[in-house]
Amino acid sequence: MALSIRLSRGGSKKRPYYRIVVADARSPRDGKFIEKLGNYNPLLAKDDEKRIVLDAERAKHWLAMGAQPTDRVARFLDVAGVKERTARNNPKKAEPGEKAKERAEERAEKAKAAEEAAAEAANAPAPAAADAEASAE
Repeated sequence: MALSIRLSRGGSKKRPYYRIVVADARSPRDGKFIEKLGNYNPLLAKDDEKRIVLDAERAKHWLAMGAQPTDRVARFLDVAGVKERTARNNPKKAEPGEKAKERAEERAEKAKAAEEAAAEAANAPAPAAADAEASAE
């Protein structure tokens, strides 16, 4: 049986309250669980000690039994000093998509063409000015 340490949602609409539970990975989110390890109340201030209540000893026991914590619970366990969580690194996350890259290339080409046209226009007015002087005489 695959075990997971995860959050089980409670509370009313727009007023979430979570239990930190050990459950079979196949059971539904708010369904049957094996043991309750603590609570998480996201509505409380971040510095409030009642925001996350966790039984660290039981969490260590279940981790030793092979239970896998979810990302959010892994953060809680790291703060409690139960399990070290490695920081994730995804350098491609901020990279623009394929279409956005194509649009940027098109914009760069248009800007380059506009600069070239401006440079040509800067060189061209001198002969036009000479024609204007000749017609004025």
